Amino acid sequence: MSPKSKHSETHFTAGEVIRDIVIGMSDGLTVPFALAAGLSGAIANSGLVVTAGVAEVAAGSIAMGLGGYLAARGEAEHYDKERHREWCEVKEMPEEESREIFEIFRAYGLKDEEIQPVVAGLERNHEHWIDFMMKYELALDKPDPNRGLISALVIAGSYIVGGIVPLLPYMIYSDSHFALMISALVTVLALFVFGYVKGRFTGSKPFRSAFQTAVVGTLAALAAFTIAKLISPH
Repeated sequence: MSPKSKHSETHFTAGEVIRDIVIGMSDGLTVPFALAAGLSGAIANSGLVVTAGVAEVAAGSIAMGLGGYLAARGEAEHYDKERHREWCEVKEMPEEESREIFEIFRAYGLKDEEIQPVVAGLERNHEHWIDFMMKYELALDKPDPNRGLISALVIAGSYIVGGIVPLLPYMIYSDSHFALMISALVTVLALFVFGYVKGRFTGSKPFRSAFQTAVVGTLAALAAFTIAKLISPH
């Protein structure tokens, strides 16, 4: 490498957003699909399936989005609580906190004489000291203050996008049983593609992820369809 060449590293940093997309999309594809399949086992009118499906997508996206918001707020509150506790410990028992820094670095094979200057530097700045303890003792990163709203919007939007897929055939065909066959093909394909993309982003084996995602969605719809058939009047 020449002295003038600039080294650059590319890391995937959108893990939280991808996680929210996975949560919203997987449920959005699976739950309305299972609902539509179950209703198709009991009624032949696609209009009723669409009405129920749209209502479920609306309610589900709101509930999932709210869940994502509350989860993000919970993480932020937990971080603030732990940071306050660390602040009190640094003020009231600095020797114990300094000893914990030594223990953290010893785990990486550093000697005490190599650790001492770092400890002295952190002791001069309590904010950095607390930041260090939060990250390396408690493994907690400072949450994005906008995380709750972003999480809610991403999860809800992904749920809506996923939920539209299994309902589209019912919007096109009036016969719910025929629409179910088309919906099953389209949704299983969408689940497979989504599982593959999810595997690529999350680092797992793409085809295994695709197969598992498609199987889970199919089993959920099959179970709902079978139950509706068994309990519906003949």
